[in-house]
Amino acid sequence: MATDAAQPRLFPSTAFAGFGPSRFRPADEAILGRRIKGKRLLAGVRDHAPRLPGVYGWFDARGKLVYIGKAKNLRARLLSYFRENSRDPKAGKIVERARMLAWEQTGDEFAALLRELELIQRLRPRYNVLGLPGFSRHHYICVGRPPAPFAFATKNPTGKEAGCYGPLTRWPRSEDAVRRLNDWFKLRDCSNSVPMAFSDQAELFPLERAPKCLRFELNTCSGPCVGSCSRAEYGERVRKMKAFLDGRDRSLLRTLEAMMEAASAQFEFEKAAALRDRLNALQWLDDRLTLLRRARTMSAFIYPLAGDDGVDRWYLIHRGQVRSVIRPPDSEEGRSTIRATFAEPFPDALVGEGAVDSVLLVAAWFRKNAAEKGKLLRLSA
Repeated sequence: MATDAAQPRLFPSTAFAGFGPSRFRPADEAILGRRIKGKRLLAGVRDHAPRLPGVYGWFDARGKLVYIGKAKNLRARLLSYFRENSRDPKAGKIVERARMLAWEQTGDEFAALLRELELIQRLRPRYNVLGLPGFSRHHYICVGRPPAPFAFATKNPTGKEAGCYGPLTRWPRSEDAVRRLNDWFKLRDCSNSVPMAFSDQAELFPLERAPKCLRFELNTCSGPCVGSCSRAEYGERVRKMKAFLDGRDRSLLRTLEAMMEAASAQFEFEKAAALRDRLNALQWLDDRLTLLRRARTMSAFIYPLAGDDGVDRWYLIHRGQVRSVIRPPDSEEGRSTIRATFAEPFPDALVGEGAVDSVLLVAAWFRKNAAEKGKLLRLSA
């Protein structure tokens, strides 16, 4: 009779060295992971997946990583992929094509979130970015330069703009917000090749000018191309828009909300719906820019977290971004490491493109888990 060792293994399971280096794990922390190969992946998950946080990756028949995910409980999350009646279609496609599954344990759910984002940005697995044309294509909302500035979205600011805000990560929403900003403040959005003719501009031979687009007729542009406003009047509109983008004046949002409520009270529901859409677009932009402003001004602090694995870790967070993860220091040498981490150069003007998603993730974590803010330690402590 053949021994178990001589029989072919239906779901070979081996230790997994992880998906590569990470900023979100103490340098001396061993990686606990496992890799399962074969067609009977479900049995491998049942036998080996831990009830602990972590990240996991699905691989196709060519050994190519096609999807990265995170879980508070790896076993529960991975088993859900095999429930045909309740899983989403995307999960079904992943399982059908998968020939290998691997996972890395993390100390806590916060680390799993950070690690998932880190791996998606680095490895860009197909099913993570499929259908997301704007994924990781960061862009900015800018205010142009004279003679008639206006707001526009761009992936490549020149540095010569009168204002630059971002980076942002949802191009369609940014374009919508820009359009609504220009409409509200009645700023032009035409090509720079269109000549401007302000009403206070002296002309030897005044010309009859026709507006270059319908926005002037719709009263969503002040018409600097036809001399319908002075240079000072147009400049004041630009200053008010920049005050909104800078976060210095949010009266626009309050005004829109009041107009929407008034329209609804008068049973003008179509008008109320249009105002709601405008308010939502500009509120989204204001929320994102507020997060980035907070990140730029946020002082250094430490987030001590007791892991699900019983290990304590300190997350060093500066300007909204996790800079490093260490074990609680028990010596002056350890405290020097903390000071050195926060002393590293950090951009003053804008949150870097590679960091914006991390900043938003950290902000969302503390918004969802507000009680965790009470654990934060200032660097001076």
